[in-house]
Amino acid sequence: MPGTTARDAFRVLGGARLVGEVHVSGAKNSALKLMAASLLAVGKSTILNVPDIADVEIMSELLVRLGCEVEYDRKSLSLTIDVPAEPGFRADYDLVRKMRASINVLGPLVTRIGRAEVALPGGDAIGSRGLDFHIKGLKELGAQAHSEHGYVIATAPDGLTGASVLLDFPSVGATENIMTAAVLAHGITTIDNAAREPDVVDLGEFLIAMGAKIEGLGTPLITITGVPKLNPAVHATLCDRIVAGTWAFAAAITQGDITIIGGRAEHLELPLDKLVAAGAVVTTTADGFRVKMDRRPSAFDIATLPYPGFPTDLQPMAISLNAIANGDSIVTENVFEGRFMFVNELKRLGANIQVDGHHAAISGVTHLSGAPVVATDIRAGAGLILAALVSEGETIVEDGFHIDRGYPGFAQALCSLGAEVSRI
Repeated sequence: MPGTTARDAFRVLGGARLVGEVHVSGAKNSALKLMAASLLAVGKSTILNVPDIADVEIMSELLVRLGCEVEYDRKSLSLTIDVPAEPGFRADYDLVRKMRASINVLGPLVTRIGRAEVALPGGDAIGSRGLDFHIKGLKELGAQAHSEHGYVIATAPDGLTGASVLLDFPSVGATENIMTAAVLAHGITTIDNAAREPDVVDLGEFLIAMGAKIEGLGTPLITITGVPKLNPAVHATLCDRIVAGTWAFAAAITQGDITIIGGRAEHLELPLDKLVAAGAVVTTTADGFRVKMDRRPSAFDIATLPYPGFPTDLQPMAISLNAIANGDSIVTENVFEGRFMFVNELKRLGANIQVDGHHAAISGVTHLSGAPVVATDIRAGAGLILAALVSEGETIVEDGFHIDRGYPGFAQALCSLGAEVSRI
């Protein structure tokens, strides 16, 4: 797994048209949650199609500190987790601060061993993402939960009891933590206004393979009937729709032609519709989909929303494309208020963007020019690299470790498509 530091950077020479095939591996946002859910059963669970990224290494270390044995085979992309009968219950700040998905050990630990202490998570600097929904949901299941000295502390010495949980917002993390807590609770739990993301469905299917009883995955109402015990299972991580979407935007922004093997077009219906409106031709293939663009893109408006709306994780790619598109556009961010942090970096390349609250007004320019920029989070970094591909001259994207957290072998894959990208 890449060993990176904050000084790592990507060097990109603009002007290439990306053509060829890329393979998309398992989803980061799914694999990490599957790893956390393995804590629900004693013994060895195996997760297949696990991406070789830095965040998987961090989650592996967290599970090891909780008493698990973790083995990762980079060749087969398979990961085996051997969970002890009595795992630890404390997830320390030095790891949790690096990755928000660490909070997903909260539900499995409190329901299985009756106690969890998880440091308030870090991860990407994209805005406030409070844990109120997580804590409220666990309380409704009967846990004692609160935040103290930088930790979320939850206890349920007598176990949890099923309840009706209504989420004010379809939070992915809260849905996942409540669902993993409810699978071993006494009775029936319903989660109303649940997140519908494919990653949530993937986690639910893993839990079902372990013996959980869950209905309504992929709908706003999930019903969980608690069982006394779960068993280890084998499960393959679903394809990473955000990585697949990134490659789709890479094809469009460079007026290229990329076949995305492993990508599932049905998980990207709205983003692909926007690319078609911009002038791209999108076709499904036997094992993925293809995006081809033969002209300068046309500008389009987007508003990010929970799935099946336009993903906030693809918003930076949409802004980068609109920055060189023909016409004006408005991008509205409804999920994370800090997503526009990277706009100032994009403006260093010559983009014409004005931000007002959670709206960005973009006037497309005919060309961008290379400059040093800084990645502020995983998706911002990928968006900047896409912009660098169509910038004149050289662009240095610093803090490349962010990109490594979500995109395995990104530089190599770009080079295989005809780009000039290197690590420095």
